[in-house]
Amino acid sequence: MKKLGIVLFLLFSFPAWAQYQAPLAKGVAMHGLPRYGWNFKNFDYVNPDAPKGGTLKMSAFGSFDTFNPYVIKGVAAAGTGLLFDTLMVESADEPFSEYGLIAETIEMPQDRSWVAFNINRKARFSDGTPVTAQDVVFSFNLLKTKGLPMFRYYYGNVEDVTADKPMRVLFTFKKGDNRELPLILGQMPVLSEQYWKDKDFTATTLDKIVGSGPYKISDFEAGRYVVYERNPDYWAKDLPPAKGFYNFDKIRYDYYRDATVAVEAFKSAAFDVRVENEAKKWVSAYNGFSEKDGLIKKSFGHSLPSGMQGFVFNTRRPVFADRKVRKALGMVFDFEWSNKNLFYGLYERTESYFDNSELASRDLPEGEELKLLERYKKQLPPEVFEKPFSLEKTTGDGNIRPQMEKAFALLEEAGWTIRDNVLKNEKGEPFRFEILIDSASSAAWERITLPYIRNLKRLGIDAVLRAVDSTQYKNRLDSYDYDMIVHIWGQSTSPGNEQRYFWGAAAADANGSQNYAGIKNPVVDSLIEKVIEAADRKKLVAAVKALDRVLLWEYYVVPHWYIPATRLVFWDKFGMPDVSVMKGVQMMAWWVDTEKEEALQNLRNEKKALAKNAEKTVFQQLKEWF
Repeated sequence: MKKLGIVLFLLFSFPAWAQYQAPLAKGVAMHGLPRYGWNFKNFDYVNPDAPKGGTLKMSAFGSFDTFNPYVIKGVAAAGTGLLFDTLMVESADEPFSEYGLIAETIEMPQDRSWVAFNINRKARFSDGTPVTAQDVVFSFNLLKTKGLPMFRYYYGNVEDVTADKPMRVLFTFKKGDNRELPLILGQMPVLSEQYWKDKDFTATTLDKIVGSGPYKISDFEAGRYVVYERNPDYWAKDLPPAKGFYNFDKIRYDYYRDATVAVEAFKSAAFDVRVENEAKKWVSAYNGFSEKDGLIKKSFGHSLPSGMQGFVFNTRRPVFADRKVRKALGMVFDFEWSNKNLFYGLYERTESYFDNSELASRDLPEGEELKLLERYKKQLPPEVFEKPFSLEKTTGDGNIRPQMEKAFALLEEAGWTIRDNVLKNEKGEPFRFEILIDSASSAAWERITLPYIRNLKRLGIDAVLRAVDSTQYKNRLDSYDYDMIVHIWGQSTSPGNEQRYFWGAAAADANGSQNYAGIKNPVVDSLIEKVIEAADRKKLVAAVKALDRVLLWEYYVVPHWYIPATRLVFWDKFGMPDVSVMKGVQMMAWWVDTEKEEALQNLRNEKKALAKNAEKTVFQQLKEWF
């Protein structure tokens, strides 16, 4: 009885807030311990003494009409992420770990049933006002209720949020395992309540909005360019997670109509760096230039999952509702021919939503993955358990007769037959659909899509390609007003809550989500929750592989290709840390090397002088002749 009395005394005399106390930490990892300790000075992949100065000139496509990147309405300007700081910062040399930025420290119990962020008292918005716990609460509620749909899915397991102290914000979670949620909240941008409270957050705006990040808007012309300038009073410039980053005094984005125009502008030195996604341009567009001319071509390898790029079926459309139909249409995309004739053999075929990583499903399911899948055996295609997933492979010579025969057989099973050289269903309706693309990338996608359309035509299918401007394209994607699109779902080394946003049934009915395929599959939903709940890396890998395998066998996309590197073309004016990291290029850790920049400018001046002299010589010859 004495012991019971002591327990009851402690229970009723212990302060209510004490249940939300835990050891302080400056970093947190998804699984295990973070790499960097309490007293780390900077990340290993930066130069903490990098010089500040100069301008980074970049390119963008289409247009923009807002500086608010967190709502559906409008097209946000490139680079708007530079305006906002988050509670924590993700490191690039770990699978998934974060370190405090606006949140100087965090508190979290072992079961991760809640998390508290202690706000750095130095944190300031760009107008000089302090960042408080109330700003964090305001940001959370604003983003969840009026922001992009992804915030509702990301934050769906948060039970409550309170500013229990002026500089401490407490998030409590709903019952269930969601180890990732503290890190997801760490990625939340913090907005100024004072700035936004009297404004319509859902509207487009070209006001120079108040942020807390390293840059402010300096100058812009809507749809043409935007210039960001480094805030010399940036509050976090000497903090370990920011040390060595944000070295450019200015970052400028100029907008171009399409990639072809942008390449010519780049070669004329209108901007400094280009990410080259087209194999043809990588091989041939920069001929005539070399390192002697100051132009560098370099592939930066990484260990990130490649994600999934492909032709995406909108299964909301009845024509794509049948899995057999989707499988058949995938069979006549001749990757081997495209790789040989269009891509110079540079790519590998995508056969997983997580290629280039341990997360990709391979061979037959086994171990923990098999145990997971067996729970849903009656709901899954039998092939999931009988054979490894693979895509049709052709000889690459354009002869796809074997694939055509298999595709015809599947289409007939689904009720489609050829009548008068047209594929029709039992009602006599022809099989036709539209492939929608953004006009800014139409030149690249036409050469890839038109051969696919020709193969579909051989099946009796009337497929057409339609390019629309960037604004219309975004609006149609947000409302799922398309038959088929081309899309890329990027993936991280630690998948989690974002999978709900990509494939979850609830997201399929919410405008603005990335469930572009319209997936409503209870097995997919259940496996997503297994990914989110995974208590360790082993369980996470097994759950992701199971999810990957189900998505593949349902044929929601016609997979394209990937390369495990980022291809950059840039003018030789930069310094950069000599460190490769698993998450690839960290351009905000680069800096302008003044000696290189001067040498490059001298080289350009010499070339201009030579060209001018050559022009004079030709003019003199013409005068002598006439």
